[in-house]
Amino acid sequence: MPVEKWSDSVVVVHLGDDPRFSEEMEAASAMTPPCHSGVLDFSAIHYVNSSNIASLLRLRRQIHDLNGKLVLCNVGNPVWTTFLITGLDKIFEFTEDVPTALATIQLHEPDKTR
Repeated sequence: MPVEKWSDSVVVVHLGDDPRFSEEMEAASAMTPPCHSGVLDFSAIHYVNSSNIASLLRLRRQIHDLNGKLVLCNVGNPVWTTFLITGLDKIFEFTEDVPTALATIQLHEPDKTR
């Protein structure tokens, strides 16, 4: 399953190369109710194009507007190079894998027990 609802407020998206990339990003953006935070797993991605980058920026804005957190993980060298060249490495947060990304989001979420 490419898009999995991890909790009421967190979605994990296991991205694939185009055309799946675009479809999975749309599915993540259109979840009802909207998730406040998300993890994008890039382990199957070998390249990103300008359309993919635009989708990433739209999702980032949507999550930012909800005071959530978006974490990208498992980014391979070719894609990482694209993020570095475009300056997107300064805009997005990156971790090594999905469990680390989920832990990063959990640390960001306010403690609801207080």
